[in-house]
Amino acid sequence: MIRIFEVGPRDGLQNESKTLPVEQRLDLIELLLEAGLDDIEVGAFVRPDRIPQMANTDDLFRSDRFHEMKSNFPDVRFWALVPNEKGLARAEKCAATHIAVFGGATESFVKKNIRMTIDESLRVFSGVVTAAIQKGFSVRGYISVCWVCPYEGPVSPEAVTRVAQKMLDMGIPQISLGDTIGHAHPEATEKLLTALFRIAPPERYAVHFHDTFGMAIANIDRSIKLGITTIDSSIGGLGGCPYASGATGNVATEDVYTLFEGYSLVTQVLEPHSLLSAAKYAQSALGKTLPSKRLAAIQKIRPG
Repeated sequence: MIRIFEVGPRDGLQNESKTLPVEQRLDLIELLLEAGLDDIEVGAFVRPDRIPQMANTDDLFRSDRFHEMKSNFPDVRFWALVPNEKGLARAEKCAATHIAVFGGATESFVKKNIRMTIDESLRVFSGVVTAAIQKGFSVRGYISVCWVCPYEGPVSPEAVTRVAQKMLDMGIPQISLGDTIGHAHPEATEKLLTALFRIAPPERYAVHFHDTFGMAIANIDRSIKLGITTIDSSIGGLGGCPYASGATGNVATEDVYTLFEGYSLVTQVLEPHSLLSAAKYAQSALGKTLPSKRLAAIQKIRPG
């Protein structure tokens, strides 16, 4: 089955200039649950001075309302980003069960993002992943700038494969491949995925496209036809990348679902009206127009 991994409440919101309070973040998560999404990235256990939009993640996980959501939706996987062992300790104290670690495919991006070399970052992640698996966490990996780096330009498949192999060797079940600045093209997507499938089958990967050049849906369509079954997306198209000048938001979840609706393939079934309600809520809470094409089209037909 082809599925959506929702990243809006973390990857989307952390790259918006406005910080939402816990209750509004919970409102958004609740709307996503009502739409039928069952993999939702809800926060990040990171330094608040680095990413202030995620500073209240501990409060979110500890809130009575979030515990009620977990009880009401027992099959949903709530994910949180963990950058290091301190972050893992915070996740454990908050009773999180699903975590993600992140790296990058170029030295320049990793140094500017997490102030380490690629090899240094992989050593840190290896310790976090080993400890997390031993403690019973589910773990996911991210690799940023898999196609084009804002500092180094086009990225070779070999550079991505090197990092992916290290993550696979750590025991990470699935790696999300990030088109961080939204410059990927379907031909380059096929070239990268073909290389990666030589070291692990398609189910070990997800794709995570931004829509800077309007090519995200085309890249997702190509990825699915090559065997990818997990698509990262962000409600309303929330987010960008603070380390990549000019990068627009992630592809909108409701736009990805529009693609799903036209397939004869077996895809996750979601409630489109609830998806649009969640996108509208995010747009209202942030006080800005989001780049979702489906939302824009519906609002032209039915304003408000």
